[in-house]
Amino acid sequence: MDALSDLATALRNLDAAVLPPDRREQMAGMLARYVQAKQEAASRQSTAAWRQARFLADWESLCSERIERLRRSLGRFPALPRPVPFRLFNTLEGEGFAVENFTFEGFPGVSIPANLYRPLSPRGKGPAFILIHSHHRPKEQGELQDMSMTWARAGCTVLVPELIGHGERGWHRPGPRQEYRFRHIAGIQLALIGDSLMGWMALEVARAVDFLLGRPQVDPERIILIGSVAGGGDVAAVGAALDSRISGIVPFNFGGPQPESPYPLPDDAEDSFDYMGSGSWESTRCLARSGSEGFLPWVIVGSLAPRALVYAHEFSWDRERDPVWPRLQQIYNLYGAGDHLDYTHGAGVLTGQPPEATHCTNVGPVHRERIHAAMERWFSIPIPEEYSRRMPEEALRCLPPVGSGPVRPLYEFWAETADARISEAGHHLAGSKPEAMRQSLRRAWTGLLGDIEPGRVPAVRQREPFLQDGFSGLRVLLEPEPGIEIPLLLLLPSRSGTDRLPVVIGLSQGGKASLLRSQADAAAALLESGVALCLPDVRGTGETAPGGTRSWQGADTDIAATGLMLGRTMLGARLRDVRSVIRWLETLEEIESDRLALWGDSPAEPNPPGLTDPLIGEGETPRYAEPLGGLLAVLGALYEESVQAVSASGLMAGYRSALDEAYCYLPLDCIVPGALAAGDLGPAIASLFPRPVRIERPVDGRNIPASDVVADRFLAPAHQVYAVLPERLALSDDPENCAGWLVRTLKRESSQNGV
Repeated sequence: MDALSDLATALRNLDAAVLPPDRREQMAGMLARYVQAKQEAASRQSTAAWRQARFLADWESLCSERIERLRRSLGRFPALPRPVPFRLFNTLEGEGFAVENFTFEGFPGVSIPANLYRPLSPRGKGPAFILIHSHHRPKEQGELQDMSMTWARAGCTVLVPELIGHGERGWHRPGPRQEYRFRHIAGIQLALIGDSLMGWMALEVARAVDFLLGRPQVDPERIILIGSVAGGGDVAAVGAALDSRISGIVPFNFGGPQPESPYPLPDDAEDSFDYMGSGSWESTRCLARSGSEGFLPWVIVGSLAPRALVYAHEFSWDRERDPVWPRLQQIYNLYGAGDHLDYTHGAGVLTGQPPEATHCTNVGPVHRERIHAAMERWFSIPIPEEYSRRMPEEALRCLPPVGSGPVRPLYEFWAETADARISEAGHHLAGSKPEAMRQSLRRAWTGLLGDIEPGRVPAVRQREPFLQDGFSGLRVLLEPEPGIEIPLLLLLPSRSGTDRLPVVIGLSQGGKASLLRSQADAAAALLESGVALCLPDVRGTGETAPGGTRSWQGADTDIAATGLMLGRTMLGARLRDVRSVIRWLETLEEIESDRLALWGDSPAEPNPPGLTDPLIGEGETPRYAEPLGGLLAVLGALYEESVQAVSASGLMAGYRSALDEAYCYLPLDCIVPGALAAGDLGPAIASLFPRPVRIERPVDGRNIPASDVVADRFLAPAHQVYAVLPERLALSDDPENCAGWLVRTLKRESSQNGV
């Protein structure tokens, strides 16, 4: 026991670094440089395609194909009934206008609170506006009131719906800008079921149009959509691109330079401009697959031609250098509709202060000046006198009367959708033998994960042997593809003879150093039992981790979101790294690659049961789950038949658990869009039969130890398949026995396989 304890101490104190000191800071930026290069390539591809579009037919071919890809990327949406069901709660009268407070139906069973401003005495059919509000404030905010009352007094109908997760549709405690995080969480939850937050918002824009077309005072040829700063413009541009019934569009801060872009732009902006944009927590700004499938923001805005368009910017606009503006002009000229294109902009820059910088909450007075002129020219709306006698915000709320119950939290609806899609996937797999199930799931998960094939054996860029008391090892640097390097430790037990060694690959978000520190006793037990231990830092972990917070506003989130725009998941890329490591191990004489186990561990402490979720900036941020190691272990075994056993500690109890509550503490780089439509992780584990699987200390979507109900739901498909050999599927809370289980399993499997 003393020898084993000494070995554990030596492993805990081992210098796990592979990279030389002068490269460590540089390698922290490896993943960011890698995705940036792919991002720049997507922008160049888009520019090359644009330069080939010399005639109208060329542009329409390029554009229609990409907008159809956009439509398909947003999710699975049913045909919805018309006319739109609605419920009117009350009507308020102002000076020359009235406001109807009501809800209308988006998806069946989903109510959208909205304010409808209309003239008190309509004179025939008139124009109608739909105003999409910003992140900052809900539908009752003052600038929205100003625009709505002004245009209603001028004879227009103005509809202001509440966005998902905002105002009366929020399912969280109110607080300043809490909606920012909830748009991130909602984006994750919808992505998991195979939909998207943008898809839902675009569908609700279409339902708003349906509703207006049912109003007798609305002219169907004059429906205008305005998307506010800070998120509204994204929804307006995409919604209008998918709905030709919208006649005029004003999308703020979408398609070209952003408030964060440098001002002025560089002289070479045509070639250097970031047309694709970078990823972030905001899924409606960084659309999944937009880079890989070509529906970049400028293409979406260009697709609105020849309809009336105001190209709108919150702050100063560098008209002379903006590379998107001449593209829009050329597109409109191809249609002979140059007079249908206009612009508006403010002054100053994002970091400036009013009045020099024209910050606004939705659309400010300075921006509305040119909008009013354009509306007069295009839709015969006389330039109105601005009206700003605002109503109390509480007067514009639309929830049912007290006692009727609040609007249902949408995550509950999404959870039901998830269950239906999981059931659908399970029905497809029902009755399949494990081998057939694996083949089917490999096809399904490959389509979701992206490029996971390892290709050639990775190049070895560094190989340094070392010797310690009780074990030896190699410090290795692998290059699985250009721009990506994997620092790796291979630890070998002291041994005599020439027998080849079984090997366990240890995987953790914290990387090899973290795993050795926290699991030194288990690592020592493996080596003492004659098992080699391979510890790779897959991309963006360990020595190549970007650093900073792992929460929703961290660099890891930005990189993962950019990957999704490029049609790649970070989990898929890391799975490719694991498979590359296996290819390398197969080349080593001392390793018996057919006796291989995957051991996934989590460096994250779970949150306590009964956690009260704090608001942003309120108290300590809850700990995020780190399920990467377990995910790679399960998926690695799905694709690699040489894997004889799987142990996964700290794995979340299925992606489905992310929809059980309003809050979710899963990092974006572990999210796989459409995972629930593929049946979740349960069928993937079931398909590994008869190989032994050990799930240790699973957590739920809030990184709280999974309840028995959640764990049983998660493992139900696996329990069904493993029922004939139930001892081969273990749910354990005992980390002390992990190494012993791995050793026993590898020895048993080798005996049964005749090794």
